[in-house]
Amino acid sequence: MSASTLGRTARPRKSRTRSRTVNSRPALVISSLKPHQYDLRPACASLLCPDCETWVPITGLQTRKPKVVPHDTGRAWKDQAVRCRLGRNRLVTVDMTVKKWQERLEDGNSETVHRRKTTVLRKPKVAPAPAVSQVAAQKQTATTDDDSGDGRRLWLLRKRQWASTKSAVRDADTRRAQLPDGEAPLGAPQVPLKTLHPERRAS
Repeated sequence: MSASTLGRTARPRKSRTRSRTVNSRPALVISSLKPHQYDLRPACASLLCPDCETWVPITGLQTRKPKVVPHDTGRAWKDQAVRCRLGRNRLVTVDMTVKKWQERLEDGNSETVHRRKTTVLRKPKVAPAPAVSQVAAQKQTATTDDDSGDGRRLWLLRKRQWASTKSAVRDADTRRAQLPDGEAPLGAPQVPLKTLHPERRAS
């Protein structure tokens, strides 16, 4: 690269050139390219240069000797001005009509759409339901863990249980102290705690 091109940027590619220079390489056959690598519409006839991979116009598309115009390898006004030496002024053999090219382009697009991978939605893994015996074992383990927890927790539990039955226990102890010696038959009425003094009837 010469020092004069360091400060220059790539020039825009002209669609028509008056140069009669022809590249000595074999002509570039349009049908050898992929449909998305060239455009045969008269208003924007162009192709992707196989040497520098930049889009360049095709001049003289309606003549006998269409060819690739001289071009830089970078984007116009942005990249450095570096000439494509291999691809400039190369003859182009247009062996395809615009209609045929559009059909190939549409067929290629439809195949590409079908080849696109679809998003796979994976089902979430669900744990199998436990058996009845497993549920019972889990409940028993949970109860044991609660009972065998730290001492403070077990002590509070017993204290609450005692508080809920404290009054009933006191009542039972009081009745037991007032009953006379001996056992009362099951289902019998309560034994009177006071001495009964029956009154005699007048004759």
